[in-house]
Formats: sequence, C-alpha cells, structure tokens
Amino acid sequence: MKKFIVVLLTILAALSSVRAKLGDSDDPKQYSSAFLILLIGASSALANLGGSDDKIEDSYGNLIERHLLDDGTVSILYHKDRYLYFVIFAEGRSDLERYSHVKGTDLSEKEIARFLKANAGGATWMSDNKAKERRFERSNHKAEATYTNITGRPTLTVRDLHTKGASKN
Repeated sequence: MKKFIVVLLTILAALSSVRAKLGDSDDPKQYSSAFLILLIGASSALANLGGSDDKIEDSYGNLIERHLLDDGTVSILYHKDRYLYFVIFAEGRSDLERYSHVKGTDLSEKEIARFLKANAGGATWMSDNKAKERRFERSNHKAEATYTNITGRPTLTVRDLHTKGASKN
C-alpha cells in the first residue's frame, strides 16, 4: 500500500508539472492524455500475476504461511479482509495466484471478473465453457484461469503459462 501511495503522489506531482507547462488553462483536455499515461503506469504498482513479491506483500495483507518448495519456488498464503490469497513466486515474481473467500463460500461473478481484470496484463479473458470446471484463457495466451473447488474451497486460480512454476496446481 505504501508503494501505491508513493506512485499516486508521483502522479499528482507530474500532473502539477504538466499543468504548469501548459499555463493557467483550466481546459482538462490539454493534459488529460498525460494523466491517462501516468495512470496506466500507476496500475503497474498494483499486485497481480507477474508482480514482484514486494508489490504482492503490500497489497495482499497478512502473511499466514510461507513454504520453500522443492523446485525453488516459494508459496505464500495471505489473508486480507474476506479473502485468502495463495501465491507461488518464482525468482521473486508471482506466477500463480489463487483467490478464495475465508469462509469457503463461492466467489461472485463480480469478484471473479475483478480478479481476472487485475490479471489481464493488457489482454482480455475468454471463457472456455467446454470443460467441467470454469476455465478462462487470456487473449495473448500467456495465462489461464480456472474456477474450481480446491481442498473444499471454491477458488479462482490464475496461472502464468510461461514461467517455472506454471505447472503447479
């Protein structure tokens, strides 16, 4: 969260600088494109698939469990608000993330959509309704997601398809 605040303050300072260069004009059209570019850059400060362990830790709350796996990856379980976040890190980057409710209830369609959007990486998610479990594939084919029951808990799993830990379940 601290890093997000720093990024937000940086954006505000940059906007102030852009406005100063444009003069005293109150026309927001003159600097809206600069704001949009800065906002897109700020979105990279939020945690998601491929995010650094620092970004994830700042965003996902209290660390519950941490395990070093045989293949050199690290699995960490976080708890924040009503969610459990299970993340596998390879070389300091998230390559698998699982999202579920603490109480073990189903994620709503809105929650699933929000988690998928956070992990879109500039692409879109396409639903694959052919399988028994709900499956999604990113349009750039670099990630996939499944919504299924894992150890008695309905869970959305988002997985990077091009990293060392991608074959983890």
